[in-house]
Amino acid sequence: MQTLTASSSVSSIQRHRPHPAGRRSSSVTFSARAVSSAPRAPAPSRFVRGADAAPAKPLIAVPKPPAVERQEKKLNFFQRAAATALDAFEEGFVANVLERPHGLSRTVDPAVQIAGNFAPVGETPPVQALPVTGRIPPFINGVYARNGANPHFDPVAGHHLFDGDGMVHALRIRNGVAETYASRFTETERLQQERALGRPMFPKAIGELHGHSGIARLALFYARAACGLIDPSRGTGVANAGLVYFNGHLLAMSEDDIPYHVRVTDDGDLQTVGRYDFDGQLECPMIAHPKLDPATGELHALSYDVIKKPYLKYFYFAADGTKSADVEIPLDQPTMIHDFAITENYVVVPDHQVVFKLQEMLRGGSPVVLDKEKTSRFGVLPKCAADASEMVWVDVPDCFCFHLWNAWEEEETDEVVVIGSCMTPADSIFNESDECLESVLTEIRLNTRTGESTRRPILALSEQVNLEVGMVNSNLLGRKTRYAYLAVAEPWPKVSGFAKVDLATGELTKFEYGEGRFGGEPCFVPMDPATSRGEDDGYILTFVHDEAAGTSELLVVNAADMRLEATIQLPSRVPYGFHGTFITGKELESQA
Repeated sequence: MQTLTASSSVSSIQRHRPHPAGRRSSSVTFSARAVSSAPRAPAPSRFVRGADAAPAKPLIAVPKPPAVERQEKKLNFFQRAAATALDAFEEGFVANVLERPHGLSRTVDPAVQIAGNFAPVGETPPVQALPVTGRIPPFINGVYARNGANPHFDPVAGHHLFDGDGMVHALRIRNGVAETYASRFTETERLQQERALGRPMFPKAIGELHGHSGIARLALFYARAACGLIDPSRGTGVANAGLVYFNGHLLAMSEDDIPYHVRVTDDGDLQTVGRYDFDGQLECPMIAHPKLDPATGELHALSYDVIKKPYLKYFYFAADGTKSADVEIPLDQPTMIHDFAITENYVVVPDHQVVFKLQEMLRGGSPVVLDKEKTSRFGVLPKCAADASEMVWVDVPDCFCFHLWNAWEEEETDEVVVIGSCMTPADSIFNESDECLESVLTEIRLNTRTGESTRRPILALSEQVNLEVGMVNSNLLGRKTRYAYLAVAEPWPKVSGFAKVDLATGELTKFEYGEGRFGGEPCFVPMDPATSRGEDDGYILTFVHDEAAGTSELLVVNAADMRLEATIQLPSRVPYGFHGTFITGKELESQA
């Protein structure tokens, strides 16, 4: 393999404008050009609509390794006839009558949503001995795994970035060596059934379920299920968002299903074990951001339902995997709750203005809507609550946080402090908007005694940037933290770097990837608490893609001084994705 060569310049830049007292900003800029034999990224695909479309011909050239192909589904005479009729109805009426006359908005147009480095890739079996520039700190021993949406089949209608099949990318590091890299689809029941039939059969929750065509596609889905062509009872989720390592299991999650257990093999490969219901204890979907308490080892989670009550439930798993009883949290309407927070003693549950109104589809609209008449609020519930009567609700008007980074208790003021990124317009991720999206890092204070709230932007107005996916030191989750490491989501939805933010002073230090280079979520790998010299003693791992060169890398950055320590050249393109985690070598030894 060709050796990586790179030149870099790292500089600290003070801006030439005054800062408010107690605030200062610095920027670290890194630019590198890799000379590599790695293949270039394919050109963005062009999505063709209506009669000009050729559904049988792939629009995205993605290799499908034979190792993951499933045997073709055997259909009886009745099923073959039903399949033919339903396919004809889909092509003749749904596609050409309901969908063709209407253009796709940017939020669900495949030509936008999966273009460039958002486009899917094929699987990569384990590749060994990756080239390294610089020095990987020896203490980093384990596997960095990152999830993302990677559609296996070309879209047949609308497609949102969040709709793709889950793919996990895993890089094994040990003794300063980048040992292996591999990427594999998470073998969801949905993906296996679609592979067996040779085409997408499950509706895409965001990209396709809009208006009258969405209703028709739902009807098609239920008709195919009634004919035995597909079996939704085996699972409908894509497992493309969150990753958590708990009780010996790496779990890949999306909030439309229960988690999937993915195993890291001894040779660095990834193997889907199957849907994981915690030994029969979990009977409902679980959101993609459960919270692992670093002190107790408990995993806290939520589940929401868009059709029937209870619309929201809370539960947790003890460190040994034993599940608690569900706490049903009464809500007036189904609400999108993608994330929540924990403190030492409480869970903090957002009940915001982005809700599900399926009846909007009858009017030709999206079922995911912004309810401007609703007042956003946060609920504070004891972790071991017996029922929802112990919940204290605090109104926080006009607040929508897609992600929450941390929360803690301040006993002297009876307040719970929540750190999150407040988005406006709140529904712009899902629905087209003329307004530019803003994601403002915010401190929200909830007074559980008075029921009042306050909030403030953490950055000065002159320093405001969109800060999204990221994390705090996981050893301090639920406790007061000083720093957060968050992606600089500009130009949205791309990530041009990441920032270390002092949550108390608003000091902002950026690490910028350089011109034409973009990445994703920064993953903070902390030092062992027994030897740590401070909260920011650790390293940031993040995938970065050079759009001109078509190459992808993993960067290792010192979290304390925000200096680049090492660059690992990857053998194939890594699409921009979602969330990741670091599994230590010790944890891998006890893997189930």
